[in-house]
Amino acid sequence: MRRVHVIVRGEVQGVGYRYTLRMVATQEGVAGWVRNLRDGTVEAELEAHDDAVDAVLAWMAQGPPGSRVSGASVSELTPEGTRGFEVRRDG
Repeated sequence: MRRVHVIVRGEVQGVGYRYTLRMVATQEGVAGWVRNLRDGTVEAELEAHDDAVDAVLAWMAQGPPGSRVSGASVSELTPEGTRGFEVRRDG
């Protein structure tokens, strides 16, 4: 099991990034959450088996059509056994 914290930079707000990420994560069986931050980035936490987390991270590096991802920082966290995936209020 793996849990990561991700900050995605670029043109990632106002392009459906969070809601598409929720669909992708759900399809891959990844739990966690995503939200926009005031500085224009997107923040997320993902938790699942390594392969599923890697698949979602690969999608996040590209994003949905209309987005332009310029970079992402990924930090490892301690798994918590989270279930479900939610879009949170902006932070």
